[in-house]
This record gives sequence, C-alpha cells and structure tokens, in this order.
Amino acid sequence: MSDYSKDIHRSGRRWFIFVYFFIYLFPIVTSVYFDAWPTWQQFFSAAIGVVPLYWAVGIVEAFSYMPMLGAGGSYLGFITGNMSNMKVPVALNAMSAEKVQQGTEEGDVISTISIAVSSLVTLAVIVIFIILMVPLTPVFSKPALQPAFNNVVPALFGGLMVAFMSRTPKVAVPVILITSALFIAVPALKGIYPIILPIVAVAAIGYSRILYKKGKI
Repeated sequence: MSDYSKDIHRSGRRWFIFVYFFIYLFPIVTSVYFDAWPTWQQFFSAAIGVVPLYWAVGIVEAFSYMPMLGAGGSYLGFITGNMSNMKVPVALNAMSAEKVQQGTEEGDVISTISIAVSSLVTLAVIVIFIILMVPLTPVFSKPALQPAFNNVVPALFGGLMVAFMSRTPKVAVPVILITSALFIAVPALKGIYPIILPIVAVAAIGYSRILYKKGKI
C-alpha cells in the first residue's frame, strides 16, 4: 500500500476505536447516573430483535459501500453515519463531477473530501434547524410540504441513477427494471433492501461480464 493508504487506515482505526468508546460509554454513564440498569432478560429480549438485523446490515453495507467510497470515505462515512441517504450519493456525485474512477487513489481522495464537507454541512444545517425549529414548526408541519420531505431520498438517488444509467445503459436498464419489478411484486423486500443490495450488485457484475465476453460493452 502507498503511504497515503497506510495513513488512512491507521487514522481510521484510531478514530473508530475513539468513537465507539464514547458510543458505548453513553449508556453506561446514563445507567450509572440514574441508577437504572436493565436486567439480562430485558437486555436479551430487546437485543434479539435488533442485533441480528443491524449486524447483517452492517456487514452488507461494509462490503457494498467500501469499493465505491474507498478507505478514507468509508471510515469517515461510517463514523458520521447516514450512509445511504447522504454520504454515498455525495461521494458518487463528486467522483462523477471530477471524472475519477472508483477504487483508485484519486477516487478515494475525492470521496473522503466530499464526505467530510457533507458532514460539516449537515452539522451546520442541524445546528441552524435546532435554533429555528420552534419558530419554523408551523411552516414545516403544513400538509402541502409533506410530499417534499417524503421524497428527498428518491430525488437524490433518482438523479444519480440517471447519471450512471447514461454511462452503461445496456447494463443498468435491465438490472433496474428487474429490481423494480421485484420490489413491486414483493413489497416486503423494501424493509430489507440493504440485504438485497449486494445480491443485485453481484447480478449486475455477472451480467456485465457476460456482455463483456460477448463484446457488447
């Protein structure tokens, strides 16, 4: 690995340890302060319905997003959170704008910078929103604005989809049509889309390889 990659992994591991230390410290300190400790039965009954899903999603997202975001973008994105809604679209859009390839050192740098800027902007927006939340609550609660809030994520990914489909329509169009038909036919799959994502990715890679072998792409 290059010196840049080594430094990224070294810093990423350190910050992961630092962040997770405080994540686990918060419930411990809260329990100590209020002297309110859950019993083992309560702990396991609550965890059994949540932990398997989050572990599965965490593993799937790590394998799905890391090739796209690179080491630096992945470390920073998983630490700051909101990967699928914010960090992945921002990084992909930035790499597309700069015309750099995913999986390269240049792509890793652009991904890291874009995710860092996105995190700072998100933090600034949250601070401003908290300050203005009370006076703006009547405005945001109007029924006319609810469709806009409900379609932010589809709008983000819709724009990205058009950009990437235009590059390789022979691969993208069939995969998107089949995936859309699958979700329409089985609506319950929407609740486990992070698990479906790598399956679709593998299918797209296999389909691309078949087209490549036949000389169609």
